[in-house]
Amino acid sequence: MSAAQSQTTLESKLETLQCHFTWDLDPSRSKLFRLRDNLEDMGTEEGNSWLGHIYNLRGFIQYKLGFKEDAQSLFSKAAEAFRQMRNADEGPWLVVNYGNLAWLHHHLGEQAESQAYLSKVDALINKYPSPCQDELHPEMCAEKAWTLMKFSAEQKQLAADYFEKAIRMQPGMVEWNTSHVIGLVGAFKHSETGLEADILEKMRLAKEQDTENLYLAALYLEKCAENGERIEDEARELARKVLRNPVSSSSGIKPLLWVYRRYVSIDEAIDLAEEALENHPDERYLKRCVTLCYKWKIYRDSRPKQSMIDRAISLLEDVISLYPHSSLVKKLDLANIYTKSNKDQAKAEQIYKELLNHQLLKSDVEPEDKQLIYNRYAKYLYFNRQDRKGSIKYHIKAVEIPHRSTVRDNSITTLRKNKDKSEMCREIEECLANL
Repeated sequence: MSAAQSQTTLESKLETLQCHFTWDLDPSRSKLFRLRDNLEDMGTEEGNSWLGHIYNLRGFIQYKLGFKEDAQSLFSKAAEAFRQMRNADEGPWLVVNYGNLAWLHHHLGEQAESQAYLSKVDALINKYPSPCQDELHPEMCAEKAWTLMKFSAEQKQLAADYFEKAIRMQPGMVEWNTSHVIGLVGAFKHSETGLEADILEKMRLAKEQDTENLYLAALYLEKCAENGERIEDEARELARKVLRNPVSSSSGIKPLLWVYRRYVSIDEAIDLAEEALENHPDERYLKRCVTLCYKWKIYRDSRPKQSMIDRAISLLEDVISLYPHSSLVKKLDLANIYTKSNKDQAKAEQIYKELLNHQLLKSDVEPEDKQLIYNRYAKYLYFNRQDRKGSIKYHIKAVEIPHRSTVRDNSITTLRKNKDKSEMCREIEECLANL
């Protein structure tokens, strides 16, 4: 066989693998950076049942961003995490990992190493066949489900389908069921039909099986409160448990703060977040949570205290520096909070101008991010500069980006309300006619 034929055969085999490189995961660079930060915030403490999957996805993201050495190191960490978690040197859970390594070595030009990992994949598949013919092995289904769940709201339903297949073939994996239920909550949060009627019962059963999962416990409390139950005491009890846990985005603190905001009090939410940060002053994720609480408080109060505004600004600037590639929303929040300040209000305009100039120059900015910048700037012009014509202009810019989003819907609603009373009624009508 010639070298060219050998290369073609290798590539055709690689295409048949089930791994991150073949799952059509191709987001923009800005989304990759955001995903990378989210995964890093999930923590790497021992006992995290998704640690191998976290390292696998982080490795793929680093590869997509061009950091190939980091990718190889993370794929190696994934294999080690699986070995420790499963207490075994090999098993079907390594198929995706070996597939990733086969692809990585291929892209590095190391074809012998790539072929070696392809052979390892074949050996594992032959030794551990799927319990259902013509279906992926449940371990692969679960990892694919977990990965898709992280990428977008649109893929959450597909992720749920893969979780259901995995659970049906291999029941008893508690973490799969928990993530499936969490994914369902996330999927229906972004759907027009709302939550399934039996989602609360599914959450209750999952919570009974996975008693240590405080993230699920916080989501369950929120759903109970939405059904009219009084949950203040349970929320405070859960907060004590969350504070004792290692810091990560999986600890449950963020969904619990949402519960506090809606059903306990924003002031207590601030106290809880500040206590967590005081216990772990260098944790960027907790700083992010504290800024969220201050934003809620400052937006709700008609006259927020300057000391609170100063604290929020200081923390937001810190968070933006700690998330240099994924802090668009925080920059917009910072601009908005500057408008509430008794000093430095001109900094709000400066932030908006920098964002507008940046996103006009960058081709890889997500359409929804562009819409968000235009929408927020439109509101700033209307409420803070009393520039109604300029505001309409930027709402039109947001709507003209052909990407469905809640932000675009908000701008559409604003244009419809102003269609008959704005001096730009002709421009508004033309924009709405093109929807």
